Amino acid sequence: MSNTQSAHFSSSNRPFNDSMVSVWDVKAIPLALYIHIPWCVKKCPYCDFNSHELPEDSQLSMYDEYVDALLLDARLQQSLTQEREISSIFIGGGTPSLLPIAQYQRLFSGLRRIFSFAEDIEVTMEANPGTLEHAPFAEYLKVGINRLSIGVQSFAADKLKTLGRIHDPAQALSAIRAARTAGFERVNVDLMHGLPQQMMDEALTDIRMAHEAGATHISWYQLTIEPNTVFYRSQPILPDEDNLADIEQAGQALLEDLGYSNYEVSAWVGTSDKPCRHNINYWQFGDYLAIGAGAHGKVTVGDIGSNLTESRLRPVETDDRLENNLLEASGIYRFSKSRLPKDYMVKNDEFDSHDTANVEAKDLPVTEYSSIQQLAPKMVGWQKIASDELVSEFMLNVLRLHGGVEWSLFEARTGLSYDDIDVQVKKLIAQGLLIDSTEQLQPTALGQRYLNQILREFL
Repeated sequence: MSNTQSAHFSSSNRPFNDSMVSVWDVKAIPLALYIHIPWCVKKCPYCDFNSHELPEDSQLSMYDEYVDALLLDARLQQSLTQEREISSIFIGGGTPSLLPIAQYQRLFSGLRRIFSFAEDIEVTMEANPGTLEHAPFAEYLKVGINRLSIGVQSFAADKLKTLGRIHDPAQALSAIRAARTAGFERVNVDLMHGLPQQMMDEALTDIRMAHEAGATHISWYQLTIEPNTVFYRSQPILPDEDNLADIEQAGQALLEDLGYSNYEVSAWVGTSDKPCRHNINYWQFGDYLAIGAGAHGKVTVGDIGSNLTESRLRPVETDDRLENNLLEASGIYRFSKSRLPKDYMVKNDEFDSHDTANVEAKDLPVTEYSSIQQLAPKMVGWQKIASDELVSEFMLNVLRLHGGVEWSLFEARTGLSYDDIDVQVKKLIAQGLLIDSTEQLQPTALGQRYLNQILREFL
């Protein structure tokens, strides 16, 4: 490593240990919120997300119960903010647009009482064109949702049928146009390429149609066959590797010609839009809370003794350690929630969860706050990330960003030293996969093509 040794790296390659982890400046780490809506009309054959087809006997009361559970879940995680604002929210699924607008109104009213929202908060909702024919776009905006991500996948009718999508090309175009007409200034369109028997002109046509319909941001990614999907058990015929490479190259050239910039592996931002703040936070190893069935979160716990009230820290008397105070030790934690909606939702007629959305947790009596902890959806995982895992998790995220990040972010977000990755970084620079810089951690153009090779060095 020709020009970084004195500035950043030593010749040592010390093993990781927990004592090397520093005390983080938590307030400098952005905090986001992910909300999962688990239901969809029909499970797509390629989908490996935590989604569940709507029960045939489903009733509106199901949505009431689910929003109750979301608000209780949010209340349980309030102390994890450590007095930070929520900078972005992402509502994913499933199909979030299935949730009635009245429930979104109730949900966001409650969330604003639980959390502090940044004045310029970005709120994205995923939407399925097949459920947006009569969507209350203007009402979404009033609630605070200011960015849409519409799952189109393709504008070719035969490809949509193969993918098991419930919408047709006309509905997809209508959804994009209706969103823009209603006042959405930021509309992402999800497109897949490398579809079964897809020709290059079909893939390029999808890009052009999304752009002409009003997309301000395009997520353009290759179809991959994931385990535990219908396509995995009965694999379709996909284009060969040479055709896949040709499609990708031609699509990237077209997106550039249309004025889009590729800031992440599959994310392209138009001239009138800006990169997705929520996803940037993921990729820069920021913190995010998570509510909803199967939702995953990651949070940094700093100095637990500062600026936290007794009522927010008091543990509940229980044998389950996950029900105890979540702020009992500093470190970086991952957590998840029960995957099945029926396991996630809490039903207790003796406790009115609607009332808890109207007061701050710090103002609740200890007994009532304890009730929230007991009734809220349980943490099915609350695990401190070991030091030797932090490097790989950090790199797995930040190396997706073509512009990279400043080296200072590595220490700030992991609590580890530059010295810990000295040998690996020098090797990757010598191979031409990382740029040789004292300031920037960034893959080269060659490194962008061989990210897996880079990541293997940090496993």
